[in-house]
Amino acid sequence: MHGLINRAVESFARDNYGDAFWTSVTQSAGLGFSSFEAMLPYTRDVTDRVLDTLADALNKPKDEVLEDLGTYLVASPNTDAIRRLLRFAGTDLEEFLNSLDELPARAKLAVPDLPMPHLELKETDAQSFSLSVQATPETDGVFGHIMLGLLRAMADDYGALVFLEHKYGAEAEELIEITLLEVAFAEAREFELGAKAG
Repeated sequence: MHGLINRAVESFARDNYGDAFWTSVTQSAGLGFSSFEAMLPYTRDVTDRVLDTLADALNKPKDEVLEDLGTYLVASPNTDAIRRLLRFAGTDLEEFLNSLDELPARAKLAVPDLPMPHLELKETDAQSFSLSVQATPETDGVFGHIMLGLLRAMADDYGALVFLEHKYGAEAEELIEITLLEVAFAEAREFELGAKAG
């Protein structure tokens, strides 16, 4: 697994639960170190051990932890660069959803060796969509719930009201059913295309 993914898990745990909590997770997982290098590769076994140990420490299912991680990537002030990158994809949630097919290619422009699932959005009716998350063997069972949390946070960011449901498809496919209930349900978070000058 790419170090950036493991580093995101580490940042999520440190920012939400503290450094001592994260250190105890790495010790329980038997890593032999307490911090991931963002640009180094790690075996899938390392990632699975960390996620399993983190889920046990939080007394939550691993899928729920991955969803929380997806929310963190958008909602945390420490990951604002990711939020900004995602918000560039559309002026409202519907535009953003229709740009999801391009997300893996955009991510690979920034980090060419980052493993990303294939994403395919299908519009099932005027307010309903189905997002197919087709993982690689390296990322199987990881990205679907991360995407679920990310979509939930992006809906909040745009001020939209949505209903999201995660399902498993064939083989390595995960599906996220999206019902867009109201585009302008609440006030969207402030967003400007240009960064403010200091």
